[in-house]
Amino acid sequence: MKTRPQIFSSRSWRSSDNNHPTFRTTMVLIFSFFLLLLGLFVRIGWVKSPIYWRGKGMAEHRSNLYRPSNATCPPHFRWIHEDLRPWRNKGITKKMVEGARKTANFKVIIVDGRVYVEKYKDSIQTRDLFTMWGILQLARWYPGKLPDLELMFDCGDRPVVRSKDFSGPLADPPPLFRYCSDDSNLDIVFPDWSFWGWGEINIKPWRKVLEDIKEGNKRTKWKERVPFAYWKGNPHVDPSRRDLLKCNLTQHQNWDTLLYSQDWDKESKEGYKQSNLEDQCTHRYKIYIEGWAWSVSEKYIMSCDSMTLYVKPRFFDFFIRGMLPLQHFWPINDRSKCSSLKFAVEWGNNHTSQAQAIGEDGSKYLHENLKMELVYDYMFHLLNEYSKLLKFRPSIPAGAVELRPEKMIGAAKGLHKKFMEDSLEKSPNKAELCGLPPHDPTVLREFENKKLNALKQVEAWEKDYWENERKGN
Repeated sequence: MKTRPQIFSSRSWRSSDNNHPTFRTTMVLIFSFFLLLLGLFVRIGWVKSPIYWRGKGMAEHRSNLYRPSNATCPPHFRWIHEDLRPWRNKGITKKMVEGARKTANFKVIIVDGRVYVEKYKDSIQTRDLFTMWGILQLARWYPGKLPDLELMFDCGDRPVVRSKDFSGPLADPPPLFRYCSDDSNLDIVFPDWSFWGWGEINIKPWRKVLEDIKEGNKRTKWKERVPFAYWKGNPHVDPSRRDLLKCNLTQHQNWDTLLYSQDWDKESKEGYKQSNLEDQCTHRYKIYIEGWAWSVSEKYIMSCDSMTLYVKPRFFDFFIRGMLPLQHFWPINDRSKCSSLKFAVEWGNNHTSQAQAIGEDGSKYLHENLKMELVYDYMFHLLNEYSKLLKFRPSIPAGAVELRPEKMIGAAKGLHKKFMEDSLEKSPNKAELCGLPPHDPTVLREFENKKLNALKQVEAWEKDYWENERKGN
């Protein structure tokens, strides 16, 4: 009779004969139990976790865990490093964060992947609500990947952290997030609320808008579009827009423009029948001009395949810094709008292939580089880089409320409820993050030089055009 082969040798399991655990096994079990107990105590707050478990250490740990793909992020991602430059050397203290509370609408706290909010004051319309909603969707899009952090958010129009107030070596500027900034301020730019819908004026979430505009672009071929510059908006928010209306077509002047005032109260009563964004891609040229600050209309105008006539801005949002004049849009002189618009349209109608290419390249930039997947990647990289600068362990204030999608949707009504339901991220992203390019001032300088050279080129062309017109050539 053959004996059954021995599965474990005495060397591989020395206690096989008597089934008693070895000293090593016992110690492993005790140590594992201790770690489990410690984790439970930290979770319920009986024991404070070491600083390197959270904040900067956790952000770096998670960055190693969730490595980006080989695909490099779009050009505008490079400006994340520049926006955070004021804090690169000294880091960000709790006192700095609290210093931004003066104008902030709310504070965002992220701990262990959960999003909490401490609200200070209401914003215009539902900007604050949909910004919070957007951050919550980011947490659902990349569950467990967001670093622990605290940040202040201001939903107002214009930046407020003036560079000149924090110019010395001992200056501690407060890090304040908002939708736009300019060259004189240090506010950190972040995607605006309308990416998840703007219920007050019936603008759908961006993912759906992009699909609609893509279909709208197919209805009229570029060379069959109306060969004038089109603008429709509220002229009462800023003197620059009222000045634009002076360029309208009349019996006595023709600046090759078609300009319309938007009455949102009237539109609301009529069911927004005349304000569908996908129905406004019917002109070869569309004008973008700021309002009181940067305008939400920018991304809708620039995604229409029309050559965008971009009136010289003061403010910038997070994505426009990756786009170049003569490649993605045509620059317009803000001090001589009418003549500058006239020349742009004349140039485009005499160089239709080039004008069409500029319009389509600008539109392509948005459709490819501003799709929601990459909006979330921008948000993630910005928050991740920001968290690395924190010199304190984020904590949940007593008055903070955890954001939960079911509660937010349940409290919303009408279009706000519908847009939340439509923009709810129902499953995590399976693709990898795009790779954030390293901070490289040389690349930014080269980009700025290209931009400056393009602006000078257009100025020279425009100057020659009007000189020839005066001479009667």
